[in-house]
Amino acid sequence: MRRKLSASEIRKRTRAGAWHDGSKPLSAKRVQRLKGEGRYHDADVPGLYLQISASGARSWLLRYELLGKERMMGLGSAAYFSLAQARERAREARRQLADGKDPLVAKRADKAAAKIAADRRLTFREAAQQYYRQHLPSWRSITHAKQWMRSLEVCAYPVLGGMDIADIATPDILRTIEPIWHDKTVTADRVRNRIESVIAWATVRGYRPPGTNPAAWRNHLDQVLPAVKKVARPVHHAAIAYAEVPAFMATLRLQKGVAARALELTVLTAARAGEVLGAKWDEIDLGGKVWTVPGSRMKSGREHRIPLAPAAIELLRNVAREDDNPFVFIGHKAGAGLSGMALFRLLGRMGSGDITTHGFRSAFSTWASEQTNYASHAIEISLAHSVGNDVEKAYKRGDLLDKRRKLMEAWAKFCASRPVAKAADNVVMMHGGAR
Repeated sequence: MRRKLSASEIRKRTRAGAWHDGSKPLSAKRVQRLKGEGRYHDADVPGLYLQISASGARSWLLRYELLGKERMMGLGSAAYFSLAQARERAREARRQLADGKDPLVAKRADKAAAKIAADRRLTFREAAQQYYRQHLPSWRSITHAKQWMRSLEVCAYPVLGGMDIADIATPDILRTIEPIWHDKTVTADRVRNRIESVIAWATVRGYRPPGTNPAAWRNHLDQVLPAVKKVARPVHHAAIAYAEVPAFMATLRLQKGVAARALELTVLTAARAGEVLGAKWDEIDLGGKVWTVPGSRMKSGREHRIPLAPAAIELLRNVAREDDNPFVFIGHKAGAGLSGMALFRLLGRMGSGDITTHGFRSAFSTWASEQTNYASHAIEISLAHSVGNDVEKAYKRGDLLDKRRKLMEAWAKFCASRPVAKAADNVVMMHGGAR
């Protein structure tokens, strides 16, 4: 029979840091009633104590020995873990001891691993931003760069933005793109492709374990989504009939302003609008009658030489220049070129319907194919298109500049010819150029 403690002995045992070794298990009610500072043993699990500090803070403590040394391991606050939960945590630590493991060392290792995992956590939004910054220098068009990021902000971020890049799975991708797959198929596929690129980047960087990319199309999403070509109808740039080009050019020459001259050169050279708007004087050799567009500004990534017809040379000689501005067609801002929307607005003011600048390239191609004898590869090179397979490219490394010069001169003459109702009324046959 246990001896009843005197009041003085109870006071001694409840002093700071005192150990209260009980022979009975603690109960939930007793845990709530205990107030004195000290450590109260629970006989149900060896070494488990309720620890009460001088401030009244209550926590669970496991006291054990390993290799002859006493160890103390915190099991959490009593405000968050009940007696039953503390016992289970203590038993788990005891099981580790039985396996020869130090539970305190294991706890520290788990904590370190959790910190590493937290440091490696990256949201899809953060991953996309890092991918964007690293690839931006390689993108030739700032417009493309803006569209790239904007498409993710609008279509991907609402679902994936805050998710850990490591947790994104196929169902998440489908939740992102499936709602717009049928109505905005082309946009949805571009977003899918960009998501795939971001996830691939994150995998290589170590933010995501290796494995199937959940945004991959081939042998993955193609099993549940219809192909783009089967859903979206191809949309072509609105083109002007080549027979109508002379009349259009006559009207265009009456227009004043930098944008009108830029559009005029666009038509005369069959170049892309972006190439014309970004043209700089150091690219143009008026004496040699050649405009050399560097590969950094070409869609193909290859340098492209454009022979300048007399009409194009005259236009360039009369273009207004601005000191310290390298651009051929100057914009409103000092040192800057013409805005990308300038030609679009000009076409609108001219009442040209839905005709696009790209449509003039189509008109040139059709005219050259139907109304001249020039070989198709000369026409394609004039449009800066890739011609032939790898073997053919290896043997045809020249750009047919002299032949293309005659072609572009014929095109310029056609553009300046008397407007007619039909192309057949104004045929320009070029002989000797069919090689």
